[in-house]
Amino acid sequence: MRIVVDVTPLSLPRTGIGNYLLGMLRGLAEAGPEHELVAFAVAGPRGSRRIRETFAGLQVEQRVYTIPPPSTSWRTGWSRLGRPAVERLAGRFDVFHFSDWMYPRQLAGLRTTTIYDLVPLRFPGSVAPLTRRMHGRKYRNAARTCDLLFAISEFTAGDAAELLRVPRERIRVAYPGVDERFTPEGERAEPGGAGVPYVLAVSTLEPRKNLAALVEAFALVRARRPELELVVAGAEVRWADIPLAGKGVRGLGFVPDEELAALYRGASAFAYPSLFEGFGIPVVEALACGTPVVASAHPSLDEACGDAALRADPRSPEALAAAIEGALAEGGSLAAKGLAQAGRFTWRACGEAHLEGYSSLL
Repeated sequence: MRIVVDVTPLSLPRTGIGNYLLGMLRGLAEAGPEHELVAFAVAGPRGSRRIRETFAGLQVEQRVYTIPPPSTSWRTGWSRLGRPAVERLAGRFDVFHFSDWMYPRQLAGLRTTTIYDLVPLRFPGSVAPLTRRMHGRKYRNAARTCDLLFAISEFTAGDAAELLRVPRERIRVAYPGVDERFTPEGERAEPGGAGVPYVLAVSTLEPRKNLAALVEAFALVRARRPELELVVAGAEVRWADIPLAGKGVRGLGFVPDEELAALYRGASAFAYPSLFEGFGIPVVEALACGTPVVASAHPSLDEACGDAALRADPRSPEALAAAIEGALAEGGSLAAKGLAQAGRFTWRACGEAHLEGYSSLL
């Protein structure tokens, strides 16, 4: 098969979706080396350069096109106009897997995409207006035109079937994998200085990540453990003001993937109090590093956590504080469960799930 994957989101610094796209392509290459893979993108000058650097050295054909700013307007116009067909730029293909950012028309071949979560539909007030409009258009197009949808969890697959009114048999699950850098062995970060213990949170600073409740819960824990810090790694978003003020609270801003593993390993515990997720990749990354995890009890995180994390009501600072105390006390006994749970998720398995889905229709 010749499989064209739209990797345009990799034009920005990598977070969850970018990491999934890169891991998916690596998994496809590992699981099906006989297939022809094409990384396709339409981005501005800086973004195009970032994409080319990302795929340098990988056995993937690059079809990266540079357009003048504002690139969002060009992509939106192309998607809504419906011409030219994507084959004009990507060449002939058997499968076109488009992204959240654009949904150009195609003339032939399978049409597929990934649903990461349905937050813009479930909680429209919790995302930026541009994100709400962009994703809403993508969802409608995907439900109408795709031969197959891939969801990153069973929870999200069920959500897509319900909200997009897509028959469940048209949806396949392709779990994310864990990058090999996330292991218990290696450097351990000390963001507060040598010997200063910390609880780590990794997420963008947006309302559904529920960091305000975590800061409140941390204050309860720190009253009994004054030496402890709360370290938050995650980029701010322009449309939301999430205050992180509090004694012992340290915000790091965006942290590149290369530095995240050391932060996970150095943490006494990892906290993920999100109100809603598509899967919860940071939970599995922390488990893979041997770090005890406290996670929201929302069912959207069940598959990532398994039985390896301590769960708490995300709307109760007292419950979150109690779970953090438990993780700090029981960290060693949770490590083996965490490593076993994280070992279930590989990028090769993600690639295999995609290839099985494509092959079943071709």
